[in-house]
Amino acid sequence: MKQPKVLWNLFHPNFSESRGNRILFESIKDIENVTVSNLYDKYPDNNIDVKQEQELLVSHDLIVFQHPFYWYSSPSLMKEWQDKVLEAGFAYPPKLGTALHGKHWFSVITTGGPDWSYRSGSYNNFTMSELLRPFQQTAYLCGMKWLSPFIVQGVLPSDYEEIKATNDQVIENKAKELAEFIASYDMDETHSIEPVIAPHFLNK
Repeated sequence: MKQPKVLWNLFHPNFSESRGNRILFESIKDIENVTVSNLYDKYPDNNIDVKQEQELLVSHDLIVFQHPFYWYSSPSLMKEWQDKVLEAGFAYPPKLGTALHGKHWFSVITTGGPDWSYRSGSYNNFTMSELLRPFQQTAYLCGMKWLSPFIVQGVLPSDYEEIKATNDQVIENKAKELAEFIASYDMDETHSIEPVIAPHFLNK
Protein backbone atom coordinates (compact mmCIF):
# COMPACT_ATOMS: atom_id res chain seq x y z
CA MET A 1 0.00 0.00 0.00
CA LYS A 2 1.32 3.41 -0.98
CA GLN A 3 -0.13 5.90 1.50
CA PRO A 4 -0.13 9.47 0.19
CA LYS A 5 0.82 12.76 1.72
CA VAL A 6 -2.49 14.61 1.67
CA LEU A 7 -2.88 18.37 1.20
CA TRP A 8 -6.34 19.47 2.35
CA ASN A 9 -7.25 22.85 0.87
CA LEU A 10 -10.35 24.29 2.55
CA PHE A 11 -12.09 27.17 0.79
CA HIS A 12 -14.98 28.54 2.85
CA PRO A 13 -15.49 32.30 3.44
CA ASN A 14 -17.76 31.76 6.46
CA PHE A 15 -16.32 28.63 7.98
CA SER A 16 -17.11 29.59 11.57
CA GLU A 17 -20.81 29.64 10.64
CA SER A 18 -20.64 26.49 8.56
CA ARG A 19 -22.49 23.34 9.50
CA GLY A 20 -21.75 20.70 6.86
CA ASN A 21 -18.23 21.78 5.94
CA ARG A 22 -17.23 22.12 9.58
CA ILE A 23 -18.36 18.58 10.39
CA LEU A 24 -16.51 17.17 7.37
CA PHE A 25 -13.34 19.12 8.13
CA GLU A 26 -13.30 18.11 11.79
CA SER A 27 -13.30 14.45 10.78
CA ILE A 28 -10.01 14.63 8.84
CA LYS A 29 -7.94 17.41 10.41
CA ASP A 30 -6.06 15.13 12.83
CA ILE A 31 -5.27 12.29 10.43
CA GLU A 32 -1.51 11.80 10.58
CA ASN A 33 -0.63 12.17 6.90
CA VAL A 34 -2.91 15.17 6.25
CA THR A 35 -1.68 18.77 5.96
CA VAL A 36 -4.63 21.14 6.42
CA SER A 37 -4.75 24.58 4.87
CA ASN A 38 -7.67 26.97 5.52
CA LEU A 39 -7.18 29.36 2.64
CA TYR A 40 -9.60 32.09 3.75
CA ASP A 41 -7.84 32.26 7.13
CA LYS A 42 -4.47 32.16 5.42
CA TYR A 43 -5.21 34.87 2.87
CA PRO A 44 -7.85 37.26 4.29
CA ASP A 45 -6.66 39.94 1.86
CA ASN A 46 -6.55 37.57 -1.15
CA ASN A 47 -2.79 38.12 -1.41
CA ILE A 48 -1.86 34.53 -2.27
CA ASP A 49 1.72 33.38 -1.75
CA VAL A 50 2.07 31.56 -5.06
CA LYS A 51 5.49 30.07 -4.38
CA GLN A 52 4.41 28.63 -1.03
CA GLU A 53 1.24 27.15 -2.49
CA GLN A 54 3.19 25.57 -5.34
CA GLU A 55 5.70 24.09 -2.90
CA LEU A 56 2.85 22.55 -0.93
CA LEU A 57 1.40 21.02 -4.07
CA VAL A 58 4.73 19.56 -5.15
CA SER A 59 5.38 18.01 -1.73
CA HIS A 60 2.02 16.21 -1.52
CA ASP A 61 0.40 13.41 -3.49
CA LEU A 62 -3.35 13.66 -2.93
CA ILE A 63 -4.67 17.21 -3.31
CA VAL A 64 -8.09 17.81 -1.76
CA PHE A 65 -10.32 20.80 -2.50
CA GLN A 66 -13.10 21.21 0.05
CA HIS A 67 -15.68 23.92 -0.58
CA PRO A 68 -19.37 24.74 -0.77
CA PHE A 69 -20.86 24.80 -4.26
CA TYR A 70 -21.32 28.51 -4.98
CA TRP A 71 -23.17 29.37 -8.19
CA TYR A 72 -22.32 26.00 -9.72
CA SER A 73 -18.64 26.52 -8.98
CA SER A 74 -16.53 27.48 -5.96
CA PRO A 75 -16.01 30.41 -3.60
CA SER A 76 -14.12 33.24 -5.29
CA LEU A 77 -10.81 32.67 -3.49
CA MET A 78 -10.52 29.20 -4.99
CA LYS A 79 -10.87 30.65 -8.49
CA GLU A 80 -8.24 33.27 -7.62
CA TRP A 81 -6.01 30.50 -6.24
CA GLN A 82 -6.39 28.48 -9.44
CA ASP A 83 -5.63 31.49 -11.64
CA LYS A 84 -2.44 32.34 -9.76
CA VAL A 85 -1.07 29.04 -8.49
CA LEU A 86 -1.79 26.78 -11.46
CA GLU A 87 0.24 29.00 -13.73
CA ALA A 88 1.79 28.24 -17.10
CA GLY A 89 5.18 26.58 -16.77
CA PHE A 90 4.19 25.04 -13.45
CA ALA A 91 0.89 23.20 -13.95
CA TYR A 92 0.57 23.36 -17.74
CA PRO A 93 0.95 23.24 -20.77
CA PRO A 94 1.54 19.51 -21.15
CA LYS A 95 5.21 19.49 -22.15
CA LEU A 96 6.34 22.47 -20.07
CA GLY A 97 4.34 22.56 -16.83
CA THR A 98 4.65 19.07 -15.37
CA ALA A 99 4.93 19.71 -11.61
CA LEU A 100 1.56 18.10 -10.85
CA HIS A 101 1.73 15.10 -13.15
CA GLY A 102 0.62 11.92 -11.43
CA LYS A 103 -0.93 13.61 -8.41
CA HIS A 104 -4.57 12.97 -7.50
CA TRP A 105 -7.34 15.60 -7.37
CA PHE A 106 -10.19 14.98 -4.91
CA SER A 107 -13.12 17.40 -4.55
CA VAL A 108 -15.12 17.43 -1.30
CA ILE A 109 -18.21 19.53 -1.92
CA THR A 110 -21.40 20.53 -0.15
CA THR A 111 -24.50 21.82 -1.89
CA GLY A 112 -27.49 23.68 -0.54
CA GLY A 113 -29.88 22.01 -2.95
CA PRO A 114 -30.85 18.37 -2.41
CA ASP A 115 -29.69 15.59 -4.71
CA TRP A 116 -32.98 15.45 -6.62
CA SER A 117 -32.54 19.07 -7.75
CA TYR A 118 -29.40 18.18 -9.73
CA ARG A 119 -30.89 16.34 -12.66
CA SER A 120 -32.52 17.03 -16.01
CA GLY A 121 -35.95 18.55 -15.56
CA SER A 122 -35.37 19.70 -12.00
CA TYR A 123 -34.54 23.27 -11.05
CA ASN A 124 -30.76 22.91 -11.40
CA ASN A 125 -31.18 21.14 -14.78
CA PHE A 126 -27.85 19.30 -14.75
CA THR A 127 -26.19 16.54 -12.76
CA MET A 128 -23.30 17.28 -10.43
CA SER A 129 -21.05 15.27 -12.73
CA GLU A 130 -21.90 17.62 -15.59
CA LEU A 131 -21.50 20.78 -13.52
CA LEU A 132 -18.08 19.71 -12.20
CA ARG A 133 -16.57 19.25 -15.67
CA PRO A 134 -14.47 22.45 -15.47
CA PHE A 135 -12.71 21.12 -12.34
CA GLN A 136 -12.28 17.72 -13.95
CA GLN A 137 -10.77 19.20 -17.09
CA THR A 138 -8.46 21.37 -14.96
CA ALA A 139 -7.18 18.20 -13.29
CA TYR A 140 -6.66 16.54 -16.65
CA LEU A 141 -4.81 19.50 -18.13
CA CYS A 142 -2.50 19.48 -15.12
CA GLY A 143 -1.77 15.78 -15.66
CA MET A 144 -3.59 14.79 -12.47
CA LYS A 145 -5.90 11.87 -11.81
CA TRP A 146 -9.49 12.97 -11.18
CA LEU A 147 -11.20 11.06 -8.38
CA SER A 148 -14.95 10.75 -8.08
CA PRO A 149 -15.95 13.71 -5.89
CA PHE A 150 -17.31 13.33 -2.37
CA ILE A 151 -20.55 15.32 -2.28
CA VAL A 152 -22.90 16.01 0.62
CA GLN A 153 -26.13 17.60 -0.61
CA GLY A 154 -28.99 19.48 0.99
CA VAL A 155 -26.68 21.09 3.55
CA LEU A 156 -28.76 24.08 4.59
CA PRO A 157 -29.43 25.69 7.96
CA SER A 158 -31.42 23.22 10.03
CA ASP A 159 -34.33 25.67 10.30
CA TYR A 160 -34.61 26.27 6.55
CA GLU A 161 -38.22 25.40 5.76
CA GLU A 162 -38.42 25.49 1.96
CA ILE A 163 -36.19 22.44 1.45
CA LYS A 164 -35.72 19.77 4.09
CA ALA A 165 -32.11 20.08 5.21
CA THR A 166 -29.80 17.11 5.66
CA ASN A 167 -29.57 16.57 9.41
CA ASP A 168 -26.34 16.58 11.42
CA GLN A 169 -26.37 12.82 12.00
CA VAL A 170 -26.38 12.13 8.26
CA ILE A 171 -23.52 14.58 7.75
CA GLU A 172 -21.57 13.02 10.63
CA ASN A 173 -22.01 9.59 9.05
CA LYS A 174 -20.72 10.97 5.77
CA ALA A 175 -17.81 12.59 7.60
CA LYS A 176 -16.86 9.24 9.12
CA GLU A 177 -16.99 7.68 5.66
CA LEU A 178 -14.75 10.46 4.35
CA ALA A 179 -12.20 10.07 7.14
CA GLU A 180 -12.03 6.31 6.59
CA PHE A 181 -11.50 6.84 2.87
CA ILE A 182 -8.63 9.27 3.46
CA ALA A 183 -7.00 7.21 6.21
CA SER A 184 -6.93 4.09 4.03
CA TYR A 185 -6.20 5.74 0.68
CA ASP A 186 -3.80 3.81 -1.53
CA MET A 187 -2.21 5.77 -4.39
CA ASP A 188 -1.78 2.55 -6.36
CA GLU A 189 -5.46 1.62 -6.37
CA THR A 190 -8.17 2.86 -8.73
CA HIS A 191 -10.78 4.88 -6.84
CA SER A 192 -12.75 6.60 -9.59
CA ILE A 193 -16.23 5.46 -10.53
CA GLU A 194 -15.93 7.11 -13.92
CA PRO A 195 -13.24 5.71 -16.23
CA VAL A 196 -10.31 8.09 -16.28
CA ILE A 197 -8.17 8.15 -19.39
CA ALA A 198 -4.71 9.61 -18.90
CA PRO A 199 -4.07 12.67 -21.05
CA HIS A 200 -2.25 11.67 -24.24
CA PHE A 201 0.84 13.64 -23.31
CA LEU A 202 1.50 11.41 -20.30
CA ASN A 203 2.11 8.50 -22.66
CA LYS A 204 4.64 10.27 -24.84
